[in-house]
Amino acid sequence: MKLAILSRGPKSYSTSRLKEAALKRGHKVKVLNTLKFAIDLEELNPDLYYNKKTIKRL
Repeated sequence: MKLAILSRGPKSYSTSRLKEAALKRGHKVKVLNTLKFAIDLEELNPDLYYNKKTIKRL
């Protein structure tokens, strides 16, 4: 399973422990800084960006 951990401190103890536990269970993990998100709220077509790149829809 792919997981994303939203955290402002990717090297903080709690974030590191969450990532470590997920990796130990075989998950793929990315830590994403919450301050690097942007939202385009166009009517009927909202988009979510991370580091100026569109996040793919599920």
